[in-house]
This record gives sequence, structure tokens and C-alpha cells, in this order.
Amino acid sequence: MFIVTGLSGSGKSTALAALEDVGFFCVDNMPIALLPSFLELPPPAGAEAAGIALGMDVREKGFLENCEPVLGRLREKGFGIELMFLEADEQVLIQRFSATRRPHPLARGQGLLAGIRQERQLLRPLRETADHRIDSTTLNVHELKQRVVGIVAAQRSLEPLQLHVVSFGFKYGLPAEADMVVDVRFLLNPFFVPELKPLDGEDVRIREFVLKTAEASAFIAKVTDLIDFLVPLYEKEGKAQLSIAVGCTGGRHRSVAIARSLYEHIAARGRRVELIHRDIHQPQ
Repeated sequence: MFIVTGLSGSGKSTALAALEDVGFFCVDNMPIALLPSFLELPPPAGAEAAGIALGMDVREKGFLENCEPVLGRLREKGFGIELMFLEADEQVLIQRFSATRRPHPLARGQGLLAGIRQERQLLRPLRETADHRIDSTTLNVHELKQRVVGIVAAQRSLEPLQLHVVSFGFKYGLPAEADMVVDVRFLLNPFFVPELKPLDGEDVRIREFVLKTAEASAFIAKVTDLIDFLVPLYEKEGKAQLSIAVGCTGGRHRSVAIARSLYEHIAARGRRVELIHRDIHQPQ
């Protein structure tokens, strides 16, 4: 289990989101006094694969006084608890609070800078005992997520990247969720073959027609090579989902056949993948 804590504005919410994306059961702003009772409950659904991550910080009034004693007692009982502490430089924290216009939890009555300095001083003992310290000063959101995922990846089995292969018709618009769009309108079109027109791309006759050319074979080889290259890089970055959209004119023939081929290639490598034919039943 991870306790995610640190300075306000240092990226704790981003860290929790990264952990949630890779399969952790996450709760933000958990009162430290409730932690012993929480750990006595049956594990939440979905928490078995990766683990539990709890966000705790000075927003909760009893956090500073009770954190070290509570964690100490739980560790004595055998609970594996790791503290992940996030921090950032003073000027960066000021810029972040100015950009979001959110109040600092300790700034009331004394100003933002004084609140930041007070919080840093109060959390100094916790920082010194943290198992993992992350300075987010120079990190963007994606780099911070990658750093967090890198810490936990070496210790436990994380939920793998979920891929979606979606066939669609350009005449009905691009899928809003698409990360990668593949245009297959250059392939031979069964629409213009009378005996094939009523069928769809899941029919073996359509697949044979679409895939029979050298261009189709070369195209699939190049696209699958790109997918095989990109997926490990996206996983390293901490990306949770990847949507690959394959489009033809109407979304019934060519895109369906090619999407099926890409899906089978990805599934054969043991990846989590879903196949969706968005426009297969649209009128032609």
C-alpha cells in the first residue's frame, strides 16, 4: 500500500491518477485516524492486482499529529506501507497556485508564500522518513505519471495497457476517442462488387477480397510494426488506454476487415484488446 503525500501543489492528485490508471484502488484525502479501521475491512474490489494508494496531507487536521504514530503501529503489525512524498520548488508552487487560483490550505490569514513555507517546515520530518521522494519542479504531467509508475512497476504486477481497435466510416465522422487514425480508403472496395456489397467485413469473402492485394499485406505489416513499437513506450509513460481507429468510406467493409486483422495481431501477443465496429450496421 502507498500513502501519497507531500506539499500542496506538488502533484499528489496526478500521482494518484497515475496509480489508479495502472490498477490501484485509490482514495484521496483519507483521514489518518480511519486508516487502521480501513485496513481491517476486506480488500476493495479490484485492489488485489496492484494494491491500494491513499492520498493524505495537511488538508486533514489530524494528519501531522497522527501520521507517524499510526503508520508506526501498522508497520509493527506487519502491514506493508510505503510513503511517497512529492515536493517542488517554492517559485513553481507559487506559479501553480496562481494558475489554478485555488487557495493553499495553510495560506489563510498569512498569504500564499508564508503558507508554502509553513507547510514545508511542518512536513520536513515526514519527508525525511519517506520511502520515495519525487521532486516535480521540472516535470510535466506525463513525466510525473511516468516517474510514479516507474516506482511501482518494479515491485508489483500492474494492469496492462488496454487497447481498443475501432472500425468506422469517414462519412459518419472520426471517433472522438481515437489516439491513432488509420485511413484504408486506398484499398479495393467491395462496395462496387454487386455480390459482395450486402456483406460486411466480418464475412470471410470480404476479408479475402480486401486482404488479397500486396498493398494490403504490406500496409498491415507496417501498421502492426508501428503498434508493436508504440505500445511498450505508451506503457512506460503510464498511458492506460490506446484507441486505434481504422476508417474507410462507410465503415462496413474495408475498415472492418483491416480492424479485425489488427485486433488478431494484438490479441496474439497477449495484449488486452477490444474490437469495436462502430458503423458496421449503418445504411450504405
